[in-house]
Amino acid sequence: MCGIAGIVLRGAKVDEALLKPMVERLRHRGPDGDGLFTEGPFGLVHTRLSIIDLSGGRQPIFGNGKRLAVVANGEVYNYVELQAELEQAGRVFATHSDSECILHTYALDPRNFVDRLHGMFAFAIYDGDRQKLVLGRDRLGIKPLFYALLPDRLVFASELKAILPLLPQRPAINPAAFSQFLHNHCSTGEETIFQGIRRLAPGEIIEVDAQLNLQRRRYWSPLQVQPRELSFAEAEEEFEGLFEQVMKEHVRADVPYGLFLSGGNDSAIMLAMLARFQDKPVRTLSIGFADAEMKDELADAERIAGVFASQHTSIRLPRADFLKRIPHTVWAADDLMRDYASLPTSALSEAAAKELKVVFCGEGGDEVFGGYRRYRQNWLVWLAKDLLAPGSGGFRTRSEWWRNNSQNLFGAELAAQRPFSRQPYISAWQETPASWTHLQRCQYTDLVTDLPDSLLVKADRMMMSFALEGRVPFLDHRVVEFGLSLPDRLKIGRGQPKIFLRRWAERYLPKDHLYTKKKGFSVPVREWLRGDFLDLLEQKLAGNPAVNDWFDIARLPALFQLQRSKGGASREIFCLLQFAIWHKLFIEQPGLQPSPYEEPLDWIS
Repeated sequence: MCGIAGIVLRGAKVDEALLKPMVERLRHRGPDGDGLFTEGPFGLVHTRLSIIDLSGGRQPIFGNGKRLAVVANGEVYNYVELQAELEQAGRVFATHSDSECILHTYALDPRNFVDRLHGMFAFAIYDGDRQKLVLGRDRLGIKPLFYALLPDRLVFASELKAILPLLPQRPAINPAAFSQFLHNHCSTGEETIFQGIRRLAPGEIIEVDAQLNLQRRRYWSPLQVQPRELSFAEAEEEFEGLFEQVMKEHVRADVPYGLFLSGGNDSAIMLAMLARFQDKPVRTLSIGFADAEMKDELADAERIAGVFASQHTSIRLPRADFLKRIPHTVWAADDLMRDYASLPTSALSEAAAKELKVVFCGEGGDEVFGGYRRYRQNWLVWLAKDLLAPGSGGFRTRSEWWRNNSQNLFGAELAAQRPFSRQPYISAWQETPASWTHLQRCQYTDLVTDLPDSLLVKADRMMMSFALEGRVPFLDHRVVEFGLSLPDRLKIGRGQPKIFLRRWAERYLPKDHLYTKKKGFSVPVREWLRGDFLDLLEQKLAGNPAVNDWFDIARLPALFQLQRSKGGASREIFCLLQFAIWHKLFIEQPGLQPSPYEEPLDWIS
C-alpha cells in the first residue's frame, strides 16, 4: 500500500525537483521510503508503505533494460501464482514484490494484462518503447487515482492534494460536484470537487503519449455479470471453494494484520475466516461512544471476539474526541464526502497503526449480497417514488437536503445544479440490461456510485492517513461476480437480507448473532450538534466568506433553529461545517495539514 503520482510534460523534460512536492503530499500513505523516476517528458513518484518484500520492494520497479517502469498502490493478491507463471514464460524478477507482477504481465500482453491481476490497485507504467504512460485502477475502485489533463501536461496522483502543487493555477470549485456532495453525500463519477481534476473510473485503463493524446478503455464492469439460476446447495458448494481461495490470497503479508470488528455479520465472518488462517489469536479492534444516548455495537463485537478468542480491544471515546477529529478527516478525505463513520474509522485507524500495518474489514458485503434496507421496499413504494422522481426505478430518489428550509439556503449556482443532482444514479440504473431484476439494478447502482466514491473513500483515506492498509475480501471481483449473479431469492426474501451469506455462515457463527435484526453502524452526530458547540458553529459559518459565496446566509438561522428544536438539520449543518474547513485546507491555505486532534471551530476562517 503506497502513494503514487507523476506527470507527462508536452515538449519538455521533467526535472526531479518538480516532483518533490508530490512526495511530501503523499508521505502519509508511504512513510517507509520514496522513489522518483524521470525520462524525458515522463516522471513517476512513489511513497512506500512496506507490506510485502520489506527489504527489496522499493519502487519504481524496472524491466526490459529500464524501458519499462512501474509504480503501484495496493496489493496484487495472486502474485505468488503469477510470478511462477511469468517465470515459466521467461520473465526475470528483480524483487519479490507483488507489484512487479504488474510490470511483467504488461510486458507480455499490453492490452489484456490487467485481466490476470487479482487485487486492489492503482498503477502507472512508463513504456519507453511505446513512449506512453499507462494508468490503471482496480475493478471496484478500492484504490484511488486522479488525473488532470491540461494543454501542456497530464498530472496524476493517488490523492487530489498531490496534484494541486503541479498545476499552474488553483482549479475552481466544480458546482456540479459540490451540488452532488450536498444532495447525495458525495460526488460520483468522473468529476471531482475541483474543476478539471477527474477520477480514473474503476476498471479503467488510460494511455497517454508524449503529445498528451489520451486513450481510455474499460477492462471490467459489473455489467458483464450474467444472472444465474442456482439452488442454495449449488451456490454453497461454489462459494466455499471460491471464498477460501480469496482469503488465502488476501492474508498474504510480511507484516502482522488485524481486523476492525463491528457488531455485524460481515466483520464477524471476516474474523471466522482469519481465525482459520493463523494459529495465534486474531488482533481485533472495535469502537463505541462513551457519552451518547444512541446504543453502539461494542457488546455484540465483544461477544464475537470471545467466540473466536481474538486479542481484542474495545475503544470508547467521548463526543469531544470525535468532534476534534473532524479537521483531520476532512483533510484525509480530499474530495468532499459526508460519511459520519469517517470519525470512528479515523480513531480506529490511529489506534491500530501503532502496532499494525494491515487491517481487514467487512466493507462490500451489503452491496454484494443484498444487505441494505433500501433494497427491500414494497413494489408500490418503488412505483410511487419512480412517479415522483423518475429514472431510477424509485431507487435513490430523495435529496439529503430535501426540506424547503434546507434548499432555500442554496445560492444561485447551487440552485441551478439542483435538477441534475440525481443524474449519476439515473445513468447507472439505465445502463443495466432490461433482463436484470430490480434488486440487481439496485446493487449495480450502488457498486458504481456510492461504493467507490463514498464507502471506499472512507476506508482508504482514513486508514491511509495513518499509513494503515485496509483489505476488503468481500470486494474481490470474483466474490462480486458471484454475489451479483445469484438469484434474488438467495439474497432477500420475506423482509430478510443476505439470505445466502447468512445461511452459508451458519457453520462458522452463532445463529442468534447471524439472524439478529441488522442495525448498521450509526454515529450519533445529531446528538453531538447541540449546545454551545452548535451556537458557536452558527456564528462561525455566518461569518465564513466561502459559505457566504455559495449560500444565502440570511436563511442560516432557520436551519440552526430546526436543529435546536428537533435535531432535524444535522446532515445539512455537518455539510456546511465540512465545506468551511475543506475550503480553508484546499483553497485558502493548500498544503496545510491538521493533526488528528484539533478544535474544529478553529479551522473555520
